[in-house]
Parts: sequence; C-alpha cells; structure tokens
Amino acid sequence: MKFSCEKSFLQSAVATASRTVAVKSTIPALEGVLLQANTQLTVSGYNMQTGTRTTCEADVTEPGALVLSARLFGDIIRRMPDDVVTFTSDGGTNVHLTCGDTAYDITALSAEDYPELPEVENRFSFCISQQTLRAMINETSFAISSDETRPIHTGSLFEVRDNTLTVVSVDGFRLALRKEQIASSNGGTFHFVAPGSALNEVEKICDAADRTANIILGSRHILFDAGQTQLICRRLEGEFLDYKAAISRTNPIVITADTKKLITSVDRVSVVISEKQKSPVQCIFNAGKVNISARTTNGEAADICPVDGDGGGLTIGFNNRYLMEALKYAPADTVRMELNTSISPCLILPTEEGEKFLYMVLPVRLKNN
Repeated sequence: MKFSCEKSFLQSAVATASRTVAVKSTIPALEGVLLQANTQLTVSGYNMQTGTRTTCEADVTEPGALVLSARLFGDIIRRMPDDVVTFTSDGGTNVHLTCGDTAYDITALSAEDYPELPEVENRFSFCISQQTLRAMINETSFAISSDETRPIHTGSLFEVRDNTLTVVSVDGFRLALRKEQIASSNGGTFHFVAPGSALNEVEKICDAADRTANIILGSRHILFDAGQTQLICRRLEGEFLDYKAAISRTNPIVITADTKKLITSVDRVSVVISEKQKSPVQCIFNAGKVNISARTTNGEAADICPVDGDGGGLTIGFNNRYLMEALKYAPADTVRMELNTSISPCLILPTEEGEKFLYMVLPVRLKNN
C-alpha cells in the first residue's frame, strides 16, 4: 500500500473519522481508523453504534487497506510540516510515513480485523440542503434529553410529510421544533429518531456551502450522506412524545419581545444563580414590560425588559438556562411568547417568516405560588 496526499487533506479526513472511533474496545481495531487506498483514499471510524466514512484526494500508486491507531496517527499528522505526506507499507503491518524532513515508522493492524460498517437499504429517503440540515440540528439538539431511562428521547425525531421535514427534540422540561421544506422525498410519509451523539457529528460534516445532503432510512440504521463524508448510525426504537398533542395553541396572552433585549435581561438577573444556588427566574408580565428578577442566598437581581402586549400581571417562573437557550437558538430578531397561566407551558415562536421554529418551555413553580 502506497499513496501520497496533502497534509491538510489527510489531517481533515483523519480528524473527521476519529470522532466516531471507539475510545476503548475489546476489538483493538475499533480504536483505530481504517485506511483504504484505491482510486482515492477513504478513512473510516466506527464504534459499533456510529460510523463515519470520508474520502480525500490522494495519489495512490499501490492500493491496499490498513488500520492505524487513531490517536497516534492523528498526533503524527498534526505534527508534520505543511507538505505532502507519503505513506508506505511493506505489505504487512509496518508503515513508513514521511513529510518533508520528518519521518515516522509505526505499526498497523490488518484491515481484516476491522468490522464492516452496516449497509443501509433505501426504504425511505429525502434530500435537503446541508446548510439547512445543519441549522435544524443546531437549533433543536440543545433540547435532547440526557436521561438514559428514556432512550428514545436521547435523540431527535425526524418526520417527513408533504415535502416538509420537522425535527423535534424534548427532554421533559422543554421542546424544540424546526420545520423546513425539502427538495424531494422517496417513500411518502415516514419518521425516525436519530441519536443525539450522531447528530452532533452530522452537524459537523455538513458543509457551509449550499450542497445537498441525502438522508436514507433503513430497517435499523440511518445514513447521512454529505457527499465527501457519510455517517451511519443506529436508529433509536421506541415511542417518541406525541409533540402535536403536547403543544397547546389556545393561549390567551401574547407578548412580543426583542430577542436580544430579553436575553440580556434574563442574563443580568441570572448572575446571582449558580449550580450551588439554584433558583427560578421570576417574570411578571405587565402592559408594555416584563419585570424579571431572581433571588438566592448570593443576593437579589432585578431588571425590566420592554415588550409589546399586556400580560395582565401574570407571574411565572422559569429555569434561567432553559429560557436563555430557547431565546439564543431562536433564529429571529423578535419573538412571540404565548402564555396562559403560571403553571402552563410558554411557547416561543418567530414573529415573521411563518412558524419555522417553535420552542416550548415548562414553568417552574414559584414558592409564593
């Protein structure tokens, strides 16, 4: 096996594949990256749950396949000078690497020891802009649950219906929803739940340029194809929350606020809140303003944020982090808050461009209530 490749291309490919390498495994090969040289170089990482396969341009003079320690190989490539890397193996497990005046000799494992990444049969599929997919994951994944007792909620629901993709994440305290039109779909109406850990990697492999991503759903696995890089993960099984039934749109109080101003006010009063001194942020919605305050043994803080609308003096408490994250991830300059009672969920939606996103935050019961 022999090939040469620009250091920057090789470093990027190894870094991408290494993110899904098993940290510790009873199969030593899974702690490495699989290198396959043919017409181009393919680098793969797999932890038996999620696998990444990425390609880069290389001048291959002798095709072959080997497994190298992801940590060692990554450290070597990072430390090499910015030049062309030449990779040579003797047909066995001895590998010689050179780049400029730098040289390394390391030991590889046989590619035969590396488990094959799953093949994903095309039962259902759809296409979407990589940029849009990355935005949808970014604006919903913060609400994915970390509670392993409900495994289905440790991922996001993807629902395709009438050429519209809806992505939903819930964790028992909040809900994040994003909708976008998709270019095309194959298989009609379908849905699946993708693990949050895999979606974090999908977000990273999606290009900033407006290229297309293909998502293919198999019987047990999901393939996210971003062109140069593919990610395969197991789909989560179970009954996801009926989000449509959970969202109430009959709230009588509607408040409109400048997103940045509301974030600033919540952030100001959150100074007295800490991991040791937890306390809800109290919001009193009046005509044209919301009084925001917090009190812990660290001290008290209060601020006033101007709004449009009249809350009639409704007093409601929120977890400051949950409220802040909902506002920070809202891709809108102004948001509409729909409220009902002090113990009813608060909905946060955009004021323009339709309802492409919706966040629902459950209140925290205040002591005086």
